[in-house]
Amino acid sequence: MDTITTITTATRGRETTADDLAPPAATTRPRTPRPRTAPRGPAGTGPRGTAGSRPPVGLSRARTAPRVLPPHAMFAERLLAVLSGERPVHWMLGQTVGEAYEQLVQLAPQSPLRAQAHGTRPVIRRCAVQPRPGAVEAFAVIAVGGGRVRAMAFRLERGADRRWRCAAIELDGLHARVPAQGRPAGRT
Repeated sequence: MDTITTITTATRGRETTADDLAPPAATTRPRTPRPRTAPRGPAGTGPRGTAGSRPPVGLSRARTAPRVLPPHAMFAERLLAVLSGERPVHWMLGQTVGEAYEQLVQLAPQSPLRAQAHGTRPVIRRCAVQPRPGAVEAFAVIAVGGGRVRAMAFRLERGADRRWRCAAIELDGLHARVPAQGRPAGRT
């Protein structure tokens, strides 16, 4: 008898052969390959699945709605971007009415909110409103660095198309004077 292929087991009382030591035959069904699909989301962050597939009901990820700012807060951020030099004045063209655009043209180049030498960007600390019929008068407190704050006031009017547009701007009590013709002084 060959000592390598035959082992006697004490528990069962019979000889074990090499065939008994082989792994059991596979009793599971063979795996079928899944169709390959591109991952969803940026840089493959989403789960893989077949095109058009959705997770079962109850297992979908909760989606959070994007944060929507009220009109006065949104306009305060936009006006700050223009007055600090982060955005050009023409960025507000469709969002202003009347003299407000001309006021921005005059205020933006000489604004005390322009980026400082040490690179601190002004930040809105508080924005509040006083509602009026068909309009909103708002003010914003802006931190400019070094513990200093500035004030900005503006008026929003709701047009016939139900969109809010800026109608007037004031910065730290500075009024941009627009001549009666609707053009700033010095322009032809």
